[in-house]
Amino acid sequence: MKPGTTFNLEVNPKVPERLKRLEELANNLWYSWDIMPTRALFSRLDPGLWNAVGHSPKALLKRIDQQRLNDAAEDKLFLDNYRRVLSAYDSYHGEQTTRDAAEVPLAQSELVAYFCFEFGFHESLPIYSGGLGILAGDHCKTASDMRLPFVGVGLLYRQGYFSQTIDGQGNQRATHIASDFDDLPITPVQRDDGTDLKVGIEFPGRDVKAKVWQARVGCVNLYLLDTDIEDNTVHDRNIAHQLYGGDRTTRIEQEIVLGIGGVRALAAMGLKPTVWHINEGHAAFMILERLRSKMRLGLDFASALEAVAVNTAFTTHTPVPAGHDHFSTQMLLHYFHGSCEELNIPTEKLLALGMEPGATEFNMTTLAVRGSRFHNGVSKIHGGVSANILGSLWPQIPPQENPITAITNGVHVPTFLSPEWADAFDHFLGYGWSRRLGDQSCWDQISEVPDHIFWSTRQHLKSQLLHLVRYRLREQNARNQGSEAHLDRLLSLCNPDNPTVLIIGFGRRFATYKRATLLFQDLNWLRQLLGDPQRPVLFLFAGKAHPADVPGQDLIRQVTQVSQMPEFEGKILLVEGYDLRLSRRMVSGVDVWLNNPVYPLEASGTSGMKAAINGVINLSVLDGWWGEGYDGTNGWAIKPSVAGTDDANRNREEARTLYEILQDHVIPLYYKRDSSGYSPEWVQLAKRSVSTLMPRFNSMRMLGEYVGKCYQPAAQQGRLYAANQFEVARAVAAWKERVRQAWPGVALRRVDDPKKRIQYGESVRIEVALRLNELKPEDVAVELLLHRAGSQGGDNSDRCFRFVAQGPEAGGEHHFALELAPELCGRLDLHIRAYPCHESLTHPLELGLMIWA
Repeated sequence: MKPGTTFNLEVNPKVPERLKRLEELANNLWYSWDIMPTRALFSRLDPGLWNAVGHSPKALLKRIDQQRLNDAAEDKLFLDNYRRVLSAYDSYHGEQTTRDAAEVPLAQSELVAYFCFEFGFHESLPIYSGGLGILAGDHCKTASDMRLPFVGVGLLYRQGYFSQTIDGQGNQRATHIASDFDDLPITPVQRDDGTDLKVGIEFPGRDVKAKVWQARVGCVNLYLLDTDIEDNTVHDRNIAHQLYGGDRTTRIEQEIVLGIGGVRALAAMGLKPTVWHINEGHAAFMILERLRSKMRLGLDFASALEAVAVNTAFTTHTPVPAGHDHFSTQMLLHYFHGSCEELNIPTEKLLALGMEPGATEFNMTTLAVRGSRFHNGVSKIHGGVSANILGSLWPQIPPQENPITAITNGVHVPTFLSPEWADAFDHFLGYGWSRRLGDQSCWDQISEVPDHIFWSTRQHLKSQLLHLVRYRLREQNARNQGSEAHLDRLLSLCNPDNPTVLIIGFGRRFATYKRATLLFQDLNWLRQLLGDPQRPVLFLFAGKAHPADVPGQDLIRQVTQVSQMPEFEGKILLVEGYDLRLSRRMVSGVDVWLNNPVYPLEASGTSGMKAAINGVINLSVLDGWWGEGYDGTNGWAIKPSVAGTDDANRNREEARTLYEILQDHVIPLYYKRDSSGYSPEWVQLAKRSVSTLMPRFNSMRMLGEYVGKCYQPAAQQGRLYAANQFEVARAVAAWKERVRQAWPGVALRRVDDPKKRIQYGESVRIEVALRLNELKPEDVAVELLLHRAGSQGGDNSDRCFRFVAQGPEAGGEHHFALELAPELCGRLDLHIRAYPCHESLTHPLELGLMIWA
């Protein structure tokens, strides 16, 4: 007999008054980087429940037994720890008003609005999938640490990214788990009348409503838009249901909600950003909404675009053209035809913002570039790659000179540095080390940490990792109905009590270009490397493949298949469920971090940075950040194959280099142990890795560059263009239109008799004639570029000299001259060029127009 309907009732405990501020701690993501004390406080209340609720302080407080709270309120030890955490919390947040204004790099009258598709702070807020989200989370945390006037804007996904399990054959199973928003560290934003704030976004034939939620991230706020509300239809409730889920319609609707709804949410809260940052192209529709608001003030389309773009920064993270979001023109007009009618602009003008020359689809990266004036890739290599990919947007400008720059990523040290290292640094570097992250002299002191303490700290972190690996693999084995005997074989090298085995870690998304299986190129050679019982090696793999990425899932199967070969059993392990918790353990607990992407497809990569700050040594292809980080003495590098090498030969060559490094350097050095039981040379290399990489690849340095290169000049340009009812914006727009009309008729020629040879110290007069085609001499800059013969030029070795206008000549040409006295000897190459010039431009070459003599 059935018991009838099951009715649900949740009974929430009442937090005792003396512990009341636990609720405040649970609602501020500061706990995600407080180097453990806050999270440990919640864990101590109920360790089992803490694991069951996914390390969510807020969810724990909703479900914990009342008696445990009552006992904690009377527990002297718990109360002492609680007071220490509150003291640290209040001290951190109190600094916002006590710090010297000179230490804050942006005036409090400014406001940076940072838009991103995903944010990764902690596993308790599952609205991230991988590197882009973790970087965005680090950006927000660092903005809090720097006390920047800053807000983040994103989407609140009901399911977030998927949870991963792997069966016995290596097949990935993706499970999407719906979040209970009441369990997340977020609160609804409310209007003055106490009702929830919702913003409307016009969709074809309907309005979609988005509820606004707030997450506290230390001293800054993150605002998240939620479409899963009763005001919407079933279809529209599902717009923000799943991160990177659905079809093209879902994607464009998510991006409309983020870009347009995000701008409207900030306006509804009375927030007026002075700088706008688009982190990857997903949020680029914000440009269209801001255009609309400017045009409602009376600006024409071109002037509005100048006013919007001038205080907007755009960061691209994608190293291949196919990775940029794009939509058919029909789809775009389906959603934005009404906007064109409202603003009385031709649809072609709107489409042109996102169309590359010769393209047939609307590209979100192109929209982001055309609607911004500050653009960057996320490493020096990636900046160059992006400059080439996007070069057609400045068709007459050499790619190395176009406005794409580079700001290399960094990692948030308090989040990813293990507490054990923080304690060691306090002792040996002094308590102020965390405020001296960029001070090389501070990190040179790492050599003063005694070798045995450095080694024992590393061993402790390896032990923590192996505990988690054993726990995960036990669960995985039980679910896949494996035997205990087989599990014992798998875990034979995973001994937390004696973690002396060399562990090499590979933890990242399973995408084909990341080449997780490069290690298996020559299995016979790999057998030799792993076959010495006196020098055991454990390879630890973890990572997810997107559910739609079949080749990526095939890589997971290949790793599983090789790991199940008798000679590799227990020596190659694949751990399922890669998340932030496992990531933190891996980047601090392995000995070597392996990264072997196809060059130059690794935009930056930050996992190796996280490993480096924890004393882990990198072994990586010289791509992304490692192309800058490697100095020949702080790790190992795989030099990319020559450009144009086919895939098979490239994989063969680079795998050979990998095997040689493992065989000749990594394994012998690790096991070159003295009477103390460890390798002093290994410890010295690990120390060198920390001291050279910590000061350069932290997020304080990264965000400092964003402030100096983007935020400060963007705020300044925004004020300039907006002054006097957008006088400069209107003037620049009109000037650009005049230049574009005239430029096809502009011509440049040299008119002096070129000299072939001069003596050092002499000068040579160079003269050119420029047909201006109705432009004025002050509208154009004429330059000479000089470099040694045989060099490529354009690689920052060029020396640039400006010509001076001499007056008009017959035939409508203007005369320009230069007195050149070269400081170099030898054969020199000279090139002469002209391009449009205006004092109010953000980048001198932003029009993309240039001619050469």
